[in-house]
Amino acid sequence: MPVKLQTIGFDADDTLWQNETFFHITQARFAALLADFTERDHLMDRLLQAEKRNIGHYGFGIKGFMLSMIETAIEVTDRKVPASVISEILAAGQDMLGHPIHLLPHAQEAVETLANSHRIVLITKGDLLDQERKLAQSGLGDLFHGVEIVSHKTPAIYASAFARHGTGPESAMMVGNSMKSDVVPAIEAGAFGTHVPHGLTWELEHADAPDTHPRFREIPDLSALPALIEEIES
Repeated sequence: MPVKLQTIGFDADDTLWQNETFFHITQARFAALLADFTERDHLMDRLLQAEKRNIGHYGFGIKGFMLSMIETAIEVTDRKVPASVISEILAAGQDMLGHPIHLLPHAQEAVETLANSHRIVLITKGDLLDQERKLAQSGLGDLFHGVEIVSHKTPAIYASAFARHGTGPESAMMVGNSMKSDVVPAIEAGAFGTHVPHGLTWELEHADAPDTHPRFREIPDLSALPALIEEIES
């Protein structure tokens, strides 16, 4: 049965523009800084554990990542990490915060096309200032009818956002690269959840695909999104 979609929600990082790539580059830099103290695999495992512990304190984003790297460096060196290494970690994080935005293929065309026919909302999590910076630099800001920068993505968050920017989740779709944050909770809220895979996805964002759910969709890239929505509505 056709469904008229009123609101289309887009994730930002690794859906509209590159993000995880820069985290991987910084992790390689971090590993090189601490190569004399521990092996890379052990260091990355300790860093991931620190990030898991710290999400509740720092939230998602570069600043929390920087603090987790510093905490990990202190731990793996038994509190003997040189001040020069801490300084390099801070510099690496500051480089990330100043990195230019690189839109992913078809992102601009998809948002421009759908903004003419639907309410387009950016729903992203992370540091407020950093996400505002990235949106401003992306050149996409004026195309969105609303912007929601949240600390977590839950069914309640999606239900509330789609109610504010439309008639609720039943007439909405969330589009993103994270099965855990963008797809599953949106579907649980009653919306369509469309997965757009990205080559790099943070380990903490992995989840099983809800393959059997009637509101789950997957497309290879954003160029296929307008046609998918037309198919749902026809």
